Amino acid sequence: MHPPYMQSESNFEKDPNSLTPLNKRAGRFLLTEKLGSGTDGTVYKGHDPVIDRDVAIKILTPPANPAERKSREQQFINEARAAGRLSHPNIVTIFDTSVENGTTFIAMEFLPGRDLRGELNSGRKFDIIEAANIVQKIAEALHFAHQNGVIHRDIKPGNIFVLPNGQPKVVDFGIARAPNRVHTPGNTSGATLFHNNVMGTPNYMSPEQAMGRNVDEKTDIYSLGAVLYELIAGVKPFPSQDMDKLLQQIIHKSPKPIANYAPNVPEQLVRVIVKAMQKDPKQRYQTAGEMSAALIQFLERDRKLKRKRKNGDAGATPETGNALPWVSIVAIVIAIACIGLYYFLR
Repeated sequence: MHPPYMQSESNFEKDPNSLTPLNKRAGRFLLTEKLGSGTDGTVYKGHDPVIDRDVAIKILTPPANPAERKSREQQFINEARAAGRLSHPNIVTIFDTSVENGTTFIAMEFLPGRDLRGELNSGRKFDIIEAANIVQKIAEALHFAHQNGVIHRDIKPGNIFVLPNGQPKVVDFGIARAPNRVHTPGNTSGATLFHNNVMGTPNYMSPEQAMGRNVDEKTDIYSLGAVLYELIAGVKPFPSQDMDKLLQQIIHKSPKPIANYAPNVPEQLVRVIVKAMQKDPKQRYQTAGEMSAALIQFLERDRKLKRKRKNGDAGATPETGNALPWVSIVAIVIAIACIGLYYFLR
């Protein structure tokens, strides 16, 4: 599933008539503008007449196969249930989900801005501190989700949305595992997205995900570490285009040292990335809260160093100014001594 919550979405094909009013409805929501469409559905900007606010409406594109349609509908419901039970400033807000007159849709907050994938694809280079700030807030959001029994399982740049004020939000809980997830009878592995039963986006998935094993919240920690790696290095940890080779690299290889791409990254931040991306889940941060705390510590250290440098620069001027009177006094003393010596010698 692609994140459908923003004004401009790089993963969707833009509709040339997107500014034309649609005057259609999904439940109580008036659809005002088509934002784009993908393989899973169509996304509209809509309006909620009851609350009088703009919303984003994701409408499922129904497959022709009845069984597949049922599975897709359940995945839609899973997304709404997973995200809808989470109220956090860094998680997209779900307002409603329903199946009405054969149309399955989710209504959620409409977000101005762009996701990290769009930013990276545009060639944007992220400042180290900016990247650490974004990931710290997402780690905090994931910790909240994990505490509520929700594992995202598809953390990637395209599922991290950044508002114009810099606030990041986790979006697209389409394959999240939650306590109230709808299960298809006889299906224990969940929806198949690619490569047999491996779920997630390959470049950012954890080794246990790549092997098709059961995962816990530490899979999100690995994926978030991979996102931070790319934000700072400018390249994916494992950029292979060959699916089998990529999965083998994720399972068995270590990514190239981030210093190869960004030599000035502080060692403290490098350690955060390395620990988050450990192959063995037991060697990673055991909670997203721990990762968040490590990033807060890094950011606070950076702030202290900047304050120290600023205070040092500011203190230089007064010290120079205070030195001038002493120079004058010494000069006067020397002058008096010279005059006294002159008269003494006479």
